[in-house]
Amino acid sequence: MPQLRIALNQIDSTVGDIDGNRAAVLRGARHAARRGAHLVAFPEMMLTGYPVEDLALRGSFVTASRAALVELAGELAAEGLGELPVVVGYLGRSENARPRYGQPAGAPQNCAAVLHGGRVALRFAKHHLPNYGVFDEFRYFVPGDTMPVVRVRGVDVALAICEDLWQDGGRVPGAREAGAGLLLSINASPYERDKDDTRLELVRKRAQEAGCTLAYLAMVGGQDELVFDGDTIVVDRDGEVIARAGQFEEECVLLDLDLPAAAGAPRSGRVADGLELRHVVLSETPVEPYPAEHRGGQAERLSDDAEVYGALVTGLRAYVRKNGLRSVLIGLSGGIDSALVAAIACDAIGAEHVYGVSMPSSYSSEHSKDDAAELARRTGLHFRTVPIAHTFDAFMAGLGLTGLAEENLQSRLRGVTLMAISNQEGQIVLAPGNKSELAVGYSTLYGDSVGAYGPIKDVYKTTVFRLARWRNADAEARGEVPPIPENSIRKPPSAELRPGQVDTDSLPDYDALDRVLELYVDRDQGREEIVAAGFDPDLVTRVLKLTDTAEYKRRQYPPGTKISAKGFGKDRRLPITNRWREGG
Repeated sequence: MPQLRIALNQIDSTVGDIDGNRAAVLRGARHAARRGAHLVAFPEMMLTGYPVEDLALRGSFVTASRAALVELAGELAAEGLGELPVVVGYLGRSENARPRYGQPAGAPQNCAAVLHGGRVALRFAKHHLPNYGVFDEFRYFVPGDTMPVVRVRGVDVALAICEDLWQDGGRVPGAREAGAGLLLSINASPYERDKDDTRLELVRKRAQEAGCTLAYLAMVGGQDELVFDGDTIVVDRDGEVIARAGQFEEECVLLDLDLPAAAGAPRSGRVADGLELRHVVLSETPVEPYPAEHRGGQAERLSDDAEVYGALVTGLRAYVRKNGLRSVLIGLSGGIDSALVAAIACDAIGAEHVYGVSMPSSYSSEHSKDDAAELARRTGLHFRTVPIAHTFDAFMAGLGLTGLAEENLQSRLRGVTLMAISNQEGQIVLAPGNKSELAVGYSTLYGDSVGAYGPIKDVYKTTVFRLARWRNADAEARGEVPPIPENSIRKPPSAELRPGQVDTDSLPDYDALDRVLELYVDRDQGREEIVAAGFDPDLVTRVLKLTDTAEYKRRQYPPGTKISAKGFGKDRRLPITNRWREGG
């Protein structure tokens, strides 16, 4: 059987940084060539970053992407890499689509190309366009209608883009009909909890359907609220794993494969779903037999908590670095939420770039002030104390507030303090709210909700506690000081806005609350379904009402890392003005 050494570049790209992304492709191609690769691949929309959202509708951006692709082909040839086939994703446009109502202006496409010999040897566009969850690809793109195959060193390689594998039909059965020896899919598949298990089963199933080895190349990094976890997978035609890359890490998966020889002259015509077969011969002669050095292997899988924590770190790091920011500012209350956010920030960008502020009022307990200071000592972040008691007294003297208005004033004064420091010193403020609080509106607008990013926005409170315990245990296992004070984990959660206050004064127990919210928010179940699952009817009615009436607050919360199947934001879009209530 012919041999083929493939190089799968599991790397990050930055939306809009076409020059920087092109340079990354050149570096990756050079590295792969030095290691003897015969075929090199990069992720979906590598040249533009992903997702580009409404940039896809901007003609100048599409034109720049297409021009960069041609320039890249020339640069590869100029460096002596012209004979090395390079598969790379980019933003293109359909040359045949006619303008019509309901189609995106300019007919943009989520494309990929094969670069060879100093030119673009083959272009194709994603056939299946996702239109669920965070995906709006029917808004942005026109689907492709070809079945691309390239012959490389006597092996026919079929090509696909991400959703082409997730949906039935199209390019997977098309690869079988074309007689491909390898199906290569380039992807930008966002992270969700437990998605790695789903992804592996999908890749195994599609390899069996295609009847050939399948290489699933994934992106890594972060873009706004999305995180890409990598997890590149290669399986044989029976679905057995040959190689599997790590999670949340850039790497080049180099793999020597024994693949079936291409059968005779290239076919033409149509295959599954009417796709037109586009077959381009790059090289017919197989590689001279060589000792296979790269036979694969599987990176150690992260535990569930390590995986989620890694996603949160990756998301925050990408947001800070890709926006050209230097440092972050966090209000440290001594509680569990701000403590976890601080630990994530220190791991993401280094404690020297993290600034914490304790803002005690007359209701702040001594242990909370001590816990905030202890967190700073353990992590090494910058720390200061800015009391708000005198400012609070001045406002109260002028306004005479009581009850909830008095409580919220304290939170808003803290928000003003953080934003003032941010404006003066240049750090961005991190909002510490968790998904449980956002769901039921247990936060203060223009108070604890201020900030540029919410690292734990999609993390339920019970998971916040679990992640804090995991992070401390992980530190102890490595012989390091646990970053989060044990008292911040043990003590009952409290906003400390009135004497003796605890969260359960206003909310159900977090364990019950989070289980109801998961069914209502993440799984879209109605009141009767949740009650039928064994929850108290009054509890369910209360939680659902709180969630429904807090929509306007959530719309004003900053972006934050998505880790669930349905985060607040693009995933879950409900009207603010809405009289529908579950159960009447």
